[in-house]
Amino acid sequence: MRANAAALAAGALFGLGLGVSGMTLPAKVRGFLDVTGAWDPSLALVMVGAIGVHLVLYRAIVQRDSPLFHGTFQLPSRADVDARLIGGAALFGVGWGLGGMCPGPGVVSLASGTLDAVTFALAMLAGMALQHATRREPSATAEGSHEQLGPTRSSG
Repeated sequence: MRANAAALAAGALFGLGLGVSGMTLPAKVRGFLDVTGAWDPSLALVMVGAIGVHLVLYRAIVQRDSPLFHGTFQLPSRADVDARLIGGAALFGVGWGLGGMCPGPGVVSLASGTLDAVTFALAMLAGMALQHATRREPSATAEGSHEQLGPTRSSG
């Protein structure tokens, strides 16, 4: 129950931050992406702030023996770059540029009930369904592998 409450609080804080920073406004996002025209650098400051918070807190959090609401940390262990990763990143970037939203702000924008937000969310769900229907089954050691950190990790 505490884990769900913490997840809800973190999601609400994330959504509030997206709204306050303007990342839920497609025109503002497009202005940020328009580096050859009327560039709006304000979202770069939001990103730099988020990266700074992450750098400090991540290092502090993984020093703990375990997370607050789980037995071990589950961190991605893959570091390879393949065609699926590059293709997915390119498709994400094109969608972000055309729609002016990425998944987090798109979901937050659903609260507004605007046609743009609903259209974006439906397109995102359709893309997820298409990916699920066409994906190849990953090997057991490839996709989804995580490094376990927690009480069982060595201190050496």
